[in-house]
Amino acid sequence: MVPEWLLAKDKYIPKEEKNLYIEKSIFSLIKIVSIIRQNKNQDKLAYSINLYLLNPNLKVVSSIVMILCISISRSYIYLFIIDIYVLSNLFLMEKKSRKRIIFKSFMFPLITLIALVPSMYYGNIHNSLLLFQKLIITTLLMNLLSHNTKWSEISKSLKLLFVPDIFIWIMDITIKYIVLLGEHSINLLYALKLRSIGTNSNKYKSLTGIMGNLFIKSYKMSEEMFHAMECRGFVGEYTTKVNLRLKKIDYVYLVINIVLVSLFIYF
Repeated sequence: MVPEWLLAKDKYIPKEEKNLYIEKSIFSLIKIVSIIRQNKNQDKLAYSINLYLLNPNLKVVSSIVMILCISISRSYIYLFIIDIYVLSNLFLMEKKSRKRIIFKSFMFPLITLIALVPSMYYGNIHNSLLLFQKLIITTLLMNLLSHNTKWSEISKSLKLLFVPDIFIWIMDITIKYIVLLGEHSINLLYALKLRSIGTNSNKYKSLTGIMGNLFIKSYKMSEEMFHAMECRGFVGEYTTKVNLRLKKIDYVYLVINIVLVSLFIYF
């Protein structure tokens, strides 16, 4: 004989509950990881030239020189010329990357402009606006460099500029860990979302468990990386070959930067 309660249909319907904080966390992590691991788009001509044809060492050096010129300059005319140059490069990129760069480049200078409002109120308008414009151009230049140049090429260029090995090592490891731990966090958040059925008052407590799990994972990964580097004989020194072979497009890019530096000296 089968008991009646085994034959009865289960009519349990879990109560609906919003999981916006989990979904937003997943989407934000996916966005960060996808930006770092993005596949470079070859549809745009300027994007392809910047990524595959231009010498990365030349790009890094020219960007540093341009930032130094912008920082020292006190001429609105020169900064306006640099604005035209930067915006022309920006609008030749794909639309999605362009929007991302513009948003990131204007967000922090706007915060600085708000902080400079008291100084502008007391009459220091010229220097405040000059600083605001310099911040925008500098941020745009660095964002263009990071989007148009591979991380590995930037590391090689920094080594050739005699940047300390410890700085390059920290930058490389940080970028790789952001990707690996980001993917691990996404998996943990998906697991939390799948196990959260109905109303669960302990969801926020589960987030502390995710943070603890992430800390343990990062600690284990650091130990494994240390042992792997020790076995391979890594002593904290980076070696790279000097690539000074320039193409025709490199010479054009070099001439443009020489003209911009000459305009800095003129103004």
